[in-house]
Amino acid sequence: MCRHAAWLGAERPLASLIDEAEYGLLKQSYAPRRQRAGLINADGYGMGWYVAGRPEPVRYRRSVPIWTDANLPGLAATARSTCLLAAVRSATVGMPIEESATAPFTDRTWLLSHNGRVARDAVKNLCDGAESTCDAAWVAAAVFQRGRAGAGLGEALADVVVRAGEKDPAARLNLLASDGTAIAATVWGDTLFHHRLHDGVLVASEPLDDLPGWQAVPERSLLTVTRDDVVVQPL
Repeated sequence: MCRHAAWLGAERPLASLIDEAEYGLLKQSYAPRRQRAGLINADGYGMGWYVAGRPEPVRYRRSVPIWTDANLPGLAATARSTCLLAAVRSATVGMPIEESATAPFTDRTWLLSHNGRVARDAVKNLCDGAESTCDAAWVAAAVFQRGRAGAGLGEALADVVVRAGEKDPAARLNLLASDGTAIAATVWGDTLFHHRLHDGVLVASEPLDDLPGWQAVPERSLLTVTRDDVVVQPL
């Protein structure tokens, strides 16, 4: 369920995650190649990026299929940043299809996407509230609450994923988050890859192209990307 991607490095447009790459998120919305649950991701999409001088990221979310938004090509081609995050959604059965349930969720400088599903009872007691009734929003709220309490990006993701995963053994908790200077992601039930380029690092649910260099992140791992390093550690 869902596909997401992020970039940290030299400034580039959001289109590099969406439609410039052969298998960008636009293609993954209707023809994902490695998705383990669901066939298409047509229940909304969202993008987030950082602008110099602005304390919080810019966010654009829609509850329609990504291919139906006539405003997207121009926006994605001109919105540029050194840190980008985007996602396409396949809603968990019974969850609302609305913008408030669509990633990326945001709090302060943090952006977050959830690829998967989890019983809400496994996450509701990990936070005080969420902007939507959907499971992903509760996961995001739990992560953000830990961030506000002082946890780092990777630490907050890891704590929520492990706690929720213990309560719901069938959960899929692939999270992808950024704060403008770093990316953190978890692998818990679905696929994740990273690709180091000469000017930065791509992270995606599945490779955006067939070029060499993509590396799969092992199951139940935390990936942390900074401008200086890429680190993978077990959860």
